[in-house]
Amino acid sequence: MAKMTAGQALAKVLVSWDIDHLYGITADSINNTVDGLYQERDKIKYIQVRHEEVGSLAATADAKLTGKVGVSFGSAGPGATHLFNGLYDAKMDHAPVVAIVGQSATPIMNTYFFQEMDQDPLFVDLTDFHKQVTNPEQIPYVMDEAIRYAYRTKGPAVVIIPDNLSGEEIDFEPYKTAKVLKPATTVNVDQNAVDQVYDLLKQAKHPVLWAGLGLKDARDEVVAFSERFSVPVLTTAPATGVMPTDHPNFMGSRGRLGTKPGFEVTQAADLIILAGTNYPFSRFLPKGIKFVQINNNVEDLGKQHDIDLTVLADAKPFLAKLNEKEPIAPTPFLKAAQKDKQNWDAWLNKVADDEHDGLAPEAVIRAIKENSDDNAVFGLDVGNNLMWSIRQLPFNQDQKFSMSAWFGTMGYALPASIAGKLSYPDRQVFSISGDGGFSMVMQDLLTQVQYQLPIINVVLENGAFGYIQHEKITASQEPYGIHFIGANWAGFADDMGAIGIQVTDRQSLKAAFEKIKELQANGNTKPILIDAKVKNQDPVDTSFMPIDPDQFDQATIDTYTKQSNLFDQPALSTLLKEESNS
Repeated sequence: MAKMTAGQALAKVLVSWDIDHLYGITADSINNTVDGLYQERDKIKYIQVRHEEVGSLAATADAKLTGKVGVSFGSAGPGATHLFNGLYDAKMDHAPVVAIVGQSATPIMNTYFFQEMDQDPLFVDLTDFHKQVTNPEQIPYVMDEAIRYAYRTKGPAVVIIPDNLSGEEIDFEPYKTAKVLKPATTVNVDQNAVDQVYDLLKQAKHPVLWAGLGLKDARDEVVAFSERFSVPVLTTAPATGVMPTDHPNFMGSRGRLGTKPGFEVTQAADLIILAGTNYPFSRFLPKGIKFVQINNNVEDLGKQHDIDLTVLADAKPFLAKLNEKEPIAPTPFLKAAQKDKQNWDAWLNKVADDEHDGLAPEAVIRAIKENSDDNAVFGLDVGNNLMWSIRQLPFNQDQKFSMSAWFGTMGYALPASIAGKLSYPDRQVFSISGDGGFSMVMQDLLTQVQYQLPIINVVLENGAFGYIQHEKITASQEPYGIHFIGANWAGFADDMGAIGIQVTDRQSLKAAFEKIKELQANGNTKPILIDAKVKNQDPVDTSFMPIDPDQFDQATIDTYTKQSNLFDQPALSTLLKEESNS
């Protein structure tokens, strides 16, 4: 046993779990806890953010990128409430995080003291683990339990600590914690289920595999499945990269963040295999086709769509076992889908080249693609910038990204990029934001400056909440409340101690990346901000695409293609007829 403050014991618990940094802002209700972090500063780094929301979002991004628990903290009252956005994102996207929340000292609790409030009820809807310690000896124990809970549930846990308690001295024996960061995998596979799925594959003319995050470590198995059985593959947006994005059998995603081939192959499918996902939008898929769902959580089976065959199993070993079956020769459906994807990729490049009325956002994303490393890390914001990024960025090697998927909170990219650079200091890191999302968290560019994080921040400035603009136009509403004044973001970056570069066309865009390459080669330690002045161009909405001549009249098709600028894009049904007749 050794004598130390309870706050230092807390820090030692974090270190025992291989947590080497956390985010927050100190204050009188959490100062003793922070002093404990100071005592262990050689093992765990306190990242001083400029807003607790940024800290909690960064902690969540840490968890999504690495699988390790992310940690943030805030003081009593405003500090606690500022944490909510990141914590709810963790809840919705199943990321293990722990929040340490300060509280007024016990002698003044319940006396209507400054910033003092009953914080425990705040977290009732967030998590079942929201514990306020009542004596100093509990602090390291409850901290350890919170971390275990976060790992077990893949969600948030909250520890509330009255400040005086973390400053008191206790006897503490450091924990020797076994660090298991990956969930156990059930390797036993039901051979009968394998046989049944294979029989359905052989019977199907238009099978599709729809992969989710449950297959994030199964790229080899997914590729082998697709190639062996001649099956086009989609992923959910957060699972982008499960299948290499440049693979000819990869169709992208479906929905607002989707692609034309992704929409069309699912509309034409006669068998959809949902693997490693409880995809909420599957309820909108076509009726009258066969569905298989492979999931290791019995609660998720059949939750979003009626399923013909449910398989309770880890998707990775199940696909591995299935891949032992005899191959299925390439089909006209697969060949047509491959051409559909080729046409889509060519169209994206043509749109990127079109400088009529200004710089195309697609051109900016393409430039990022062309100048990013094979192990680059991307923090992606919410909005149109996310649509362009998911459609165009390369996730075909060892690239990583983090997004706010189900909670969909704007301002996510910059905190995620901070997490990316701290978790992967030797990798190239980008944040990609719209001007709306960036302006919500822009003060934490200073955090990047303070800790010498040479992140490449890209701001796509179109002067509007573009994603919401589309919703209003679709609903025949006035575009009220969505436009805002522009800003000299490059100048802002310079004033903050970063490096600002403004681009307005493809020539200045090319020059910007040449300058960045030179800066980074010379050991630059400053964050960089690319201020991209792009035209307010709505990305094509792929959630519903009336383009199939077998289902829609020519007038409807012409109206949609004109509105979407969707030229040189024959329907999948047309391509399929050509393949079937060849």
